[in-house]
Amino acid sequence: MSERFEERDEPAPYRQWGVDLDPAALEQMDNACRLPISERGAVMADAHRGYGLPIGGVLATEGAVIPYAVGVDIACRMKLSVFDLPVEDIEEKSDFLANVLEYETAFGVGAEFDKPRDHPVMDEDWSVSPVTRKLKEKARRQLGSSGSGNHFAEFGILTLDEPELGLEPGEYLALLTHSGSRGVGAAVANHYSKLAKKLHPELPKELNHLAWLDLDSEPGREYWAAMQLMGNYASANHAVMHHEITARLAAKVIAGVENHHNFAWKEVHDGKEVIVHRKGATPAAEGDLGVIPGSMTEPAFVVRGKGNEESLNSAAHGAGRVMSRTQARRSISWDEIEAELQEKKVRLLSADRDEAPGVYKNIEEVMEAQKDLVDIIARFDPRIVKMAPPKRGRRW
Repeated sequence: MSERFEERDEPAPYRQWGVDLDPAALEQMDNACRLPISERGAVMADAHRGYGLPIGGVLATEGAVIPYAVGVDIACRMKLSVFDLPVEDIEEKSDFLANVLEYETAFGVGAEFDKPRDHPVMDEDWSVSPVTRKLKEKARRQLGSSGSGNHFAEFGILTLDEPELGLEPGEYLALLTHSGSRGVGAAVANHYSKLAKKLHPELPKELNHLAWLDLDSEPGREYWAAMQLMGNYASANHAVMHHEITARLAAKVIAGVENHHNFAWKEVHDGKEVIVHRKGATPAAEGDLGVIPGSMTEPAFVVRGKGNEESLNSAAHGAGRVMSRTQARRSISWDEIEAELQEKKVRLLSADRDEAPGVYKNIEEVMEAQKDLVDIIARFDPRIVKMAPPKRGRRW
């Protein structure tokens, strides 16, 4: 172990998409490119400050994985299901749809089900790390639930102008969810981030959250296996949620899209195998399908990747925040939120003020800034939205 931090002779190169990005996010990207393991990176148009690597940051490294460059909510993802139901149900059966969301979802820190749900992911090997082994039963209780923050489940209208996803042009009733690997994923992230920091005491303070694990070491192999399991678990959370909601609707799913972010992949770029971290960034290799959401009142877009190597085959994962949660609670009123909801004809079942539409960038501008990364193939407009209930001070 080196007693002195030795950074690259020259920082690893990176490209930026979008304008007026958070200076703190760019500083974090600059720091990440100083690491001796860094090869190159990219900053997406929705970038803002995170821990270590910015949200919207993409970083390719050689032979090592950075837990905080993956993120705390490992394998957080989007899932879209399109139903064979009349699109008019979004208005005519609004109360029924709202009740389905209320009954079949659970949101917030520690949220779990009294009667645990089931999925084959619980039959996988949870002994790949001491963290997953210890928290398997917690994971079982939380299976099919969602966290706090920007996680959501919402019914809306999917619009296609051209034949796509095996569907004819037109409008469809659809379900869109955003959730991740819950408490066990956060525990994996925290455990291995602390371990990485202990293994790299030479890192200066500004690089502390970028401590890495060598993949040929036992901690690195453990984290990699736990990360893969958390990817399967996060996907299972969505699968369970969509299955239960679909059953309550007595509907058939006629199309769907799923993609994840907050993950690391082994890929070949510039003729060599690297570890590509996409923290709050969507995979966008040629032909990759994904969903990029806006806010509770703004649209999400179904996209197809163009395979732009300059972005390491990546795109933004959302609109990106323009203010902190603390600032949002201080500056945005419930009256403002309600006015926006009424204007956009959105029924909000629960949420906190720090997820108000005004805390996000204009999703249309973000999409415009990455036209060379993805093609838009469909638009999803939210109509009935559920997020984690507010901690205090509001009723719906």
